[in-house]
Amino acid sequence: MCDTLIALPSFTAQNNLIFAKNSDREPNEAQALVHIPRKQHTASTLQCTYIEVPQVQESYEVMLSKPFQMWGAEMGINEYGVVIGNEAVFTRAKIKKNNSGLTGMDLLRIALERSKTAREAIFQITALLEKFGQNACGGYQNKDFFYHNSFIISDTDQAYILETAGKSWALKKIKAAGSISNGLQIGSDYDEIHLAEEKLDFPFNLFPKPQPFSFREHFSDFLYTKVGSAKKRQSCSYGLLQKDKGGLTVEKAMAILKTHEAPDPDFNPKNASTASLCMHATGLTNPSTTTGSMVAEIRKNKPSTVWLTGTSMPCISVFVPFFLGTKTLNEFAQPGASPDSSLWWQAELLHRWICEDYQVRKRDIQNDLLTLQQSFLKQEASLMSAGANLSELEIFSNECLLKVMQFYEKCAENINLYQP
Repeated sequence: MCDTLIALPSFTAQNNLIFAKNSDREPNEAQALVHIPRKQHTASTLQCTYIEVPQVQESYEVMLSKPFQMWGAEMGINEYGVVIGNEAVFTRAKIKKNNSGLTGMDLLRIALERSKTAREAIFQITALLEKFGQNACGGYQNKDFFYHNSFIISDTDQAYILETAGKSWALKKIKAAGSISNGLQIGSDYDEIHLAEEKLDFPFNLFPKPQPFSFREHFSDFLYTKVGSAKKRQSCSYGLLQKDKGGLTVEKAMAILKTHEAPDPDFNPKNASTASLCMHATGLTNPSTTTGSMVAEIRKNKPSTVWLTGTSMPCISVFVPFFLGTKTLNEFAQPGASPDSSLWWQAELLHRWICEDYQVRKRDIQNDLLTLQQSFLKQEASLMSAGANLSELEIFSNECLLKVMQFYEKCAENINLYQP
């Protein structure tokens, strides 16, 4: 499960494009933050999660938030301001489940590494779909979790929703703001469409195509889309966006990603369902947790700011500012499969302890979290207003990351201070 939202410059307070996404994965699937420089390549092929694809001569600088064990990424941005987030969507198109294709995360990363504009990214993804398809497991410990993908793809000026089912796809341009969740939403209102010869699961292969043709009605799987509360979450994220029409800020986008199905003080992670934007896993019918979050403010003539948590549960996390062209993440410790010294796992141990008595225990740290976040936002705005260079932004980013890591270290050392 995931949620992604976008607001074009005309929709935001600072007239910059704002992108935001929660990555919902299995609870133990740590999220890594990776910054990869522009590279020249001599190899003829590129190894993705399961298969190889032809390599290009040059790949662009990217910053990614990705499941630690995967090649591909859930969300990211490149040096040209192209930003992409993907969602699992459940369709009637047959999946062979033989890992002979590309994951949605593979498609996202390849597109970022090879595209200067949103349109180029769309071309990259659809061309790869046509050639390789997406028969690839997207799960971690769940090796039977196969799905198709939808994407929000944008650059500094334009944004699109791209939905897929097998090798078929539909594209819709976003006029001002938009959001996607884990369900198809493009009906007959597509701007472009490509229909391959898809085999549909029985009994859907017996149904005639809807007239006029609707991508959603023809391909959407009702059961998984319903169980995942996709329509409810998409309606929630889009509704919250509309409340800030013309005045959306990074801080407000962060608040949207922190939204639960029930407001405080009623929300309890132990009773959470798939209806929350900030997701907390509870079991078989609600297996996903938000394992990483991203908000990006994309600027044309100044450096873009990439706000990443690098931790689960945005409701009790801090978004840290990062910048392309800097080295803040070069020595950043990446998480592994079990608890270690990485930021993700240090935060995770605290977050799980908080969730045992959420309303009581989060009160003891929320002032510290709010103080850190407000300080970061205020300093970032001041630096941007002053026209700070990349060296100054790198120092600022390093300081913010260090403060967050020190916060979690302090919590680990003094966890008894937070006992009710």
